Formats: sequence, structure tokens, C-alpha cells
Amino acid sequence: MKIVGLTGGIGSGKTTVAKEFKKLGVPIYIADDEAKKLMNRSKVIRRKLIALFGEDAYKNDELNRPYLAKIIFNDQSLLQKMNAIVHPKVASHFKRWLKKQDAPYVIKEVAILFENGSYKQCDYIITVTATIETRIARLLKRDETTVSKIEAIMKNQWQDEDKIALSQFVIQNDILENTVIQVQKTHNQLLKSIITL
Repeated sequence: MKIVGLTGGIGSGKTTVAKEFKKLGVPIYIADDEAKKLMNRSKVIRRKLIALFGEDAYKNDELNRPYLAKIIFNDQSLLQKMNAIVHPKVASHFKRWLKKQDAPYVIKEVAILFENGSYKQCDYIITVTATIETRIARLLKRDETTVSKIEAIMKNQWQDEDKIALSQFVIQNDILENTVIQVQKTHNQLLKSIITL
């Protein structure tokens, strides 16, 4: 079974693309969603995050996301320390999940696929792109945020051209109808290349 990494900058619409692949029967693993679940469920992660960020890291027995976001927004070293706690657990969880799947390929959606080096475990990579204007508009609609905050996050992520250089497929996700066509085409190409291996 092949692992296809799906990534893209913030606001590019990775989850929308993942949903289209799911409609085609492809098993999807959303790493960020699983990380959130593990941060709430895992006693080991909880203990380590409290040691790193203090008792306020959790509120009402749930991860205090606004508190953490505020702390790590301007502190790359703390973000890296948090990722070092969470990412190995997500990687182990993914391996267990993978064993239960039965398909020619699975999709692992990871926002920071290149930044955290997990692209090296993928057989193929799809990068989702969208214009900066589209991405900012989506994020302003989705989150309580500002343009300057969005631009700061974008600056910390790999640029599209760097991701594309290491990807086998690119899906331009500005207009949904076009995205659906590109997903079907990519799916067909993946199946063809996997079958001919």
C-alpha cells in the first residue's frame, strides 16, 4: 500500500481536497485532527505539555488551544518543542491506522509535511495551492484572525514553489469544480502508476 502525502499552505484547502479523494474511496488520515485528539487523550502528552507550558495548557480537561496559540505564535523554539512531543505519537498512531486499511493507496494530510520531514515517508506527494487572495479570504471567513497574523503564519511555512519542486502532483484549489476534476485525474494517475509498479 502506497502512502500519498497531501500538503499545502494555510488556507489552500487541503481538507476540501482530502474530502474529494474520500468520495473516491481513498482512506484519509488527517494528521492535525489526530494530533488534537491525542493531545486531549494521551496522558503522556498531557503531562509533557503541562511541564512545558504550565497548568494553563489545559482548561476544563481540554487542551487550551487559544492559550497555546498565543504562546507559540512568536516563539519558534517552543513550537518545535511541542511538535517534538506530539509528532512521534501521531506517527505511531498513523502506523497502527495504516495496518487496518485495505486500498491501493492512502492519503496522509499533513500541514507541515515538508517542515517536519515526514515527506520522506511518503511514496508520492500532492501539494495543494491557491492564490494568496483566496487563501486569506478563506482564513478570515473561517477563523477569528487578522491579515497580519495570516501573513506571519504563511511566512513561517515553506513557500509553494519549494513544495512543488518535491511533489509529484499539484492541485490548484481556487474553484471547486476545477478541483474535483484535478482530484479525479490525480487519482487515476496514482492508480495507474501503482498498478504498473
